[in-house]
Amino acid sequence: MLTLATTTPGEPELFASLQGEGPSMGRPVAFVRLSRCNLACAWCDTAYTWRFTGDNRPHRDGLAFDRKANQIALDEAEVAARIMALGQDRLVITGGEPLLQGAALARMVALLDGMSVEVETNGTVAPHPALDPLVAQYNVSPKLAHSGNPADLALVPERLSAWASEPKAWFKFVIATPGDVDEVLDLIARHAIDRQRVYLMPEGTDSTTLREREHWLSGLAIEHGLRLSDRLHIHLYGDTRGT
Repeated sequence: MLTLATTTPGEPELFASLQGEGPSMGRPVAFVRLSRCNLACAWCDTAYTWRFTGDNRPHRDGLAFDRKANQIALDEAEVAARIMALGQDRLVITGGEPLLQGAALARMVALLDGMSVEVETNGTVAPHPALDPLVAQYNVSPKLAHSGNPADLALVPERLSAWASEPKAWFKFVIATPGDVDEVLDLIARHAIDRQRVYLMPEGTDSTTLREREHWLSGLAIEHGLRLSDRLHIHLYGDTRGT
């Protein structure tokens, strides 16, 4: 079984859209959003995947979500069938933290016919050995200090070094202030991360905030030879589920 997030109670978050971030930005894809996360980012825009009633991990909105309404378990074969019915040739698996469900994901992905797969991960969990050969691309988003996560949980040295040596991995860092880029540069140096595979992406859930931050972030990307990622889905659809 896979544990998925929901768009509305009882309806799993499975949909077709454009990838909004990173190296595949603008590409038509199918999405599946899984539930559960081992981190708790203060600015997380999908807190409904992990901050259930009784979970007191900090979040800037302070909202708690009913688990029954926001989480659903489905058989891997049913998830695969629903994904195939979306008619896309690429799947993005997101969360939450998808790699927490690596074994079940491997069983589901093995049922897909003719689809390439990319996985979005916070970089703290190793890919399941049965899943890894089935994945074409990892979008690794290590969480910086401003996320509010303790560094020993969010920035695991051996995992970062392993991702840096993984040719299928791209790095996407969420940036809220210019000082966050200094932290990225330090991680690049310490873990030998290829700058050509690093994206800087502004934190924000509305177009105004994203554009304001991109104004100064673009200059830092040029200065340090890094790539800039927008959040296309926010401009197109707003901060909504199933988009």
